[in-house]
Parts: sequence; C-alpha cells; structure tokens
Amino acid sequence: MNIRLKIAGLAVAACAVAWAPAMAQDELPHAKAATAYVKKNIEPWLSDPVVIRAVLASNKEHARLMQSDIDALDAKWKAKDQALMDTTMKNPLAAFLTKKKEASGGVITEAFVMDDRGLNVGQTDGTSDMWQADEAKWQKSYGAGPGTIFVDKVEEDGGKKIAQVSVTISDKDKAIGAVTFGIDVDKLK
Repeated sequence: MNIRLKIAGLAVAACAVAWAPAMAQDELPHAKAATAYVKKNIEPWLSDPVVIRAVLASNKEHARLMQSDIDALDAKWKAKDQALMDTTMKNPLAAFLTKKKEASGGVITEAFVMDDRGLNVGQTDGTSDMWQADEAKWQKSYGAGPGTIFVDKVEEDGGKKIAQVSVTISDKDKAIGAVTFGIDVDKLK
C-alpha cells in the first residue's frame, strides 16, 4: 500500500474516532468509578515535569519519522529487541510510573505513556507493541484533545478484572501525548 494512502487512512480514522460520541463508555458499569479515581489520583501528577519533559523529548525525537520508520520500530519491538524496550522501561519516566503504580495499592496494574505519534515513551510493564496510534486507547485520548479520559471495557487478566483507562497528557492546554493505565476495577469498590 502506498505510504501516503496509509498515513491518510490513519489520519481519517483518528479524526473519525476523535469525533465519535462517547456513547458506550458512559454506560460501562465501571466507567464512573474509574473516571473518579483518575481525576482524584492520577490527573494531578500528569503535569509533573518528569512526565512533560519525557513526552516533549519523545515528540521532538520522533517528529520526522515516516510511517515506514514507525513500522520498523514496531517490528523491532514485537521481535523483543531488548535495547529498544529498555529505552522505555528503564528511564526516569518508567521509574516515576513504577512508583505511582506501587503506591496505588494494586489499583493500577500497568501504566504506559505515549507521545504524539502514539509511540511508547515510558512504561511499567511490557506492551505487545510499541506503536499505539492505531488503537482506541490513543485515538480516544490524545486524538480527542486535552481533558479527555477514555475508559475501555473490562477484560479478564490473571484472574483480575482490568479496564484500560487512557488520559490525554497536556502541556499549556495543548495535547502532547497520552497515558494508559490498567485499572483493577474490583479495587475501586
């Protein structure tokens, strides 16, 4: 497929998702509690300098990447390239996220920050891929703009009921990236 067509298709998909109504999210039984938890316990530290610096640096580093470059990074990630994975799992942002996860009392099961291209910047645990921009977690948070919280459906993971909650990361009222948290919904009760 022509790279320009692929990029154009992704842009159209991201716009469509961003403008789609928040319909089912509000109807999910765990959405209200998850959103309240995020507003009280997570949003206050998303403007921490460690978060903002890391996302802005990643945005700058990845600004000129073509889709083929992103696909190559994603392929290396999927092939378990340890050096690449270490760039997001062994950095100051990853350490910051790990401390927040540990302090959550088990509510947060994972956390990963993405830049404005949808690439992982820092994370507590491994993800199946490096590029998240083709997924709802990035499209319905970063793609929807500042102040957005997207709560996804619950999935079973290791006997726990986990919902991914994604939040836009903003700097000076401009979306610069997003973060996704795995939330153990049973711990919200």
